[in-house]
Order: sequence, then C-alpha cells, then structure tokens
Amino acid sequence: MRHVSKVSKDEKKKTDRAEIQEIEDLQPFQNQSLHNDLTRNMETIKSEMGNSHDVIIREFQVAGKFRAAAAFTDGLCDQKIISDFVMERLMRLQDEAFNMDPDIDAEQAFQIIKEQLLTSGDVKEVSNWKHLFLGMLSGDSVLLFNGCNKAIAVATKGGENRGVTEPSTQTVIRGPKEAFSESIRTNTSLIRRKIRSPKLWLEERIIGDVTLTQVGVMYIKGIANDEIVQEVRNRLGRIKIDGILESGYIEDLIQDGIWTPFPTVFNSERPDVIAAGLLEGRVAILVDGTPFVLLVPVMFNSFLQSAEDYYQRFDFGNFLRILRFVSLLIALLLPSLYVAVSTYHQEMLPTTLMLHLAAQREGVPFPPIIEAFMMEIVFEVLREAGVRMPSAVGNTISIVGALVIGQAAVEAGIVSPAMVIVVSFTAITNFVIPSISLAIAIRLLRFGILILAGTLGMYGIAVGLLLLVVHLSSLRSFGVPYLKPFAPFMLKEQKDALFRFPFWAMKTHPLPISEDFMQQGHDQKPNHPPGDKPRHDE
Repeated sequence: MRHVSKVSKDEKKKTDRAEIQEIEDLQPFQNQSLHNDLTRNMETIKSEMGNSHDVIIREFQVAGKFRAAAAFTDGLCDQKIISDFVMERLMRLQDEAFNMDPDIDAEQAFQIIKEQLLTSGDVKEVSNWKHLFLGMLSGDSVLLFNGCNKAIAVATKGGENRGVTEPSTQTVIRGPKEAFSESIRTNTSLIRRKIRSPKLWLEERIIGDVTLTQVGVMYIKGIANDEIVQEVRNRLGRIKIDGILESGYIEDLIQDGIWTPFPTVFNSERPDVIAAGLLEGRVAILVDGTPFVLLVPVMFNSFLQSAEDYYQRFDFGNFLRILRFVSLLIALLLPSLYVAVSTYHQEMLPTTLMLHLAAQREGVPFPPIIEAFMMEIVFEVLREAGVRMPSAVGNTISIVGALVIGQAAVEAGIVSPAMVIVVSFTAITNFVIPSISLAIAIRLLRFGILILAGTLGMYGIAVGLLLLVVHLSSLRSFGVPYLKPFAPFMLKEQKDALFRFPFWAMKTHPLPISEDFMQQGHDQKPNHPPGDKPRHDE
C-alpha cells in the first residue's frame, strides 16, 4: 500500500509538472506572429480551441481575388453586424471598388480594407495569437487574409445580455431605479450618463491567466487623489490568478484589512451611488461579468449611508441616518445586554419587570446564554434558508418558520418569551443596515460579544466594545483611516458624517480622498425673494 501511495504521489507530481510546463509552453506560442498561409491559420485556430462547435470560421473571396476568412465565437457576436457590415461588403467588392491594380499584393489589400472599406466603429490590427484569441473570446470578429501574417479585429460584440433592471439589494423609494448589469460596457455607459465630463477617465486591463477578465478603473481626473489612483493600479497589477469570476475576487485581493470582519472595500449595484463616490474623489473598479462595482477608499460611516439620504430633505435624511446608527448598536448589543442583565445585574431592572422576567424563566432548563445561542442559530438558519429557497416561497418559509418555531419553543418551555422577542427584534434591526457586507460583520461579532456577556457580564461587553473600537481605529482603506472623520476627528468633515447638512452648506470634498477642495460655489443658501417678505403695514 505504501508503494502504491508513493507511486500515485509521484505520478501526481509528474502530472502537475506537465500541466505547468504546458502552460509555460503556451505563453511563447501566444506571443508568436500569425502565419502567412490562411489554411494554416484556420487550422491553428481550430486545434487551439479544440474544434469547438461555437467557433465559426467562414472562408470567402475578397473581390474574387484574395482568399480570406472570418473567425468569430457564436453567442458572443452580433451576427447581423457580421453579415451586413463585414461579410457582405467584402464579398461583393469588385476590383475597381478599392482601386486594385493587377500587381497589388495581400499586404496592400490588407491596409486598404482596414483603412477604407470596413465601416465598423472599432477596427484593430492583430499581429499575434494572444490578441487574436482574446478578440475572438471578447466578441470581436477576426478577419484573416492569405499571404498576410496580420489580421483585423472588428468590433461585433453582441449576444444575449441582461438588460438594465431595478436594483435587487439596494432599493430606494425616491431615486433612480436602474442597476448595473453583467456587461462592463453597459456599466461604464451608465456611469457616464451620470457624469458627462471629459475628466472621467477609464483605464482597462486583463486579469486572470485563464478567464482573461476585463477589469476597469474609473476616476475623475483632478478630483481623485493621484496617490490613491496609483495605489489601485499597483494592487491590481500584483494580482496573479487563474480566473476572476466576480468582483469579490478583486475585493479579497486588494483590501487592506485581512484579519477583520469589517469590509474595507465598498460595493454597490447602483450607478448613482458609484457616481456620487467618484464625485467625492474615490476610485471605482468595474469587473466584467458582475453587476457589483467596487469603490475605494471607504470609511465606516459610508456603510450606514443610503442613496436616499441625499434625495430626501436633509432633516428627514438625518432622522433615517440616526435610526441606522441606533439599529446598528441594537443589532450588535441587544442579546448581550439581555444576557448580562438577566444573569449578573438583575439590580439594574425595576422590581416589577425583574419579577415578571423571573416568572417567565421558571421551568426553562437552560441559562440565558444558552437560550440566546440557540435562538440566534435558529434565526440564522431560517435566514439562510429563506435566501436559498425559490423566491416564491423563500419569504414565506422564513416568516412562518420563525413564528412557528418561536411559538413552539415557548410553549415547550425551552426558551422564555422575552428571549424570543429580543432575538427577533435584533434580527429585524440587522436588516436596517444598508450594506450587506457590514450587516454580515455585525452578525458575526454579535456571537463574540454574547460570549463575553455570558461570562463577564457588563464588564465583558465593555471589554468587547473597547477592543472593537481599537480594532476599527487601526484599520485603513487604501491609506485612509477607517473611522475618519471621527478618528482622527475632523470638524470640517462632520457635515456629512453622523448628520447630513444641506447641500448649500457642503462646499468641499472629503479630505484626504480628493485633491479638489471646492465642490460648489459660495452663497448657495436659498433666500426668500423680496416679494415674500411680510409687510409691516399688515
């Protein structure tokens, strides 16, 4: 058995080395130039792509004189564009259509076709296999010509894409009802519709050795801090991975805090939220194939702000923002406070309430800490089941399950009614937090503080909060303090922190994120017109 195991391990190592060697051998091939022979080029495309049935190669004649072929991937291209603006135009050409003399060669014909005959908006010259395959798998059609070792990549992207729909995770009552889709080009266009400035710059790169995922970096030149933009470029440039399937891959590889439950990269599916972040000097990172766009740097209070705060009156927006901060504290501390008070600090309660709670707990076989853990775990299971179930029955399962299990647990004497109320209200307040990433962090931390409350009482809660504040103070997001503008305290930045001042009172961008100090002009405060002033003779 040992010999067999040793042989299998040796074979596995040989297989791994062979795969690595195959990948290393592939890289020099991809950088090689195309062949002059059209037949050889077509055979290479078929063999490298495994004779896949969705790879279409159509051979035709240009002006009845030159052999050519169009190669594209079915499902990624708009075949109407290919047939109407590429194939039909080239196949019906006559010699005099582009002034061919009898001695014209393939290289000259290539330049004439590229510069004069193709009416597509985006035409690129391809000289090696890497860019040829990248173009084909990105939705471009590649034109190859016999006797020419170059090709033309014509933009014919199309196929099936999910259109612009309403946001599913960040809904608002008042505000835009559009959300990002899985197409990076659709997402960039949605942002440009919000910010029609030539200073909105976009840089794109390919990340992922196998998936070759398109990743874009978007920022407003003159407002975004150049050091932060360069740091984003550096972190993206250091990524070496086989595939990027969602923006969460990028977030995990570029975030500052590794051993922390708190998110240091903001994500949103709303174009207006990303546009607002860009106007504040932040940098957006878009990943092809996902509707969630990343935004850096980010502070803690950004996760408790909603887009609707800026669409409503500032006084009502402030009320909602304070409500979120209070809900955050309740979601984090309410079960721990109940356990600590009912176990160690009964003297903090009024006598009548204490006697009533004691009467409820009569016959319950578990201490409060075990009750809390049981109910928290049950609610987490119900919440996850509601998410994974089909949408038609998911909400029903979670609500009915919570009611039935809670009522049955109370009637069976396993938990007290007060504990069910506490855990239920805690679960509801967790949904008030706008950011799912922060809500998940609070759910995890609630268990840790619950253990401290069950062992040390109020002292344990105080120690847990102290450690939490110290930890938050040590976090950075691309060099920006996580608790800014609270720690370090910045008086000028309090206009859009815990409260939101009216727009006419916010004159500068947040520092040190932005390099542009002025956001809007002075004297923006609205004044009553002279005709509205009360008359003294009335």
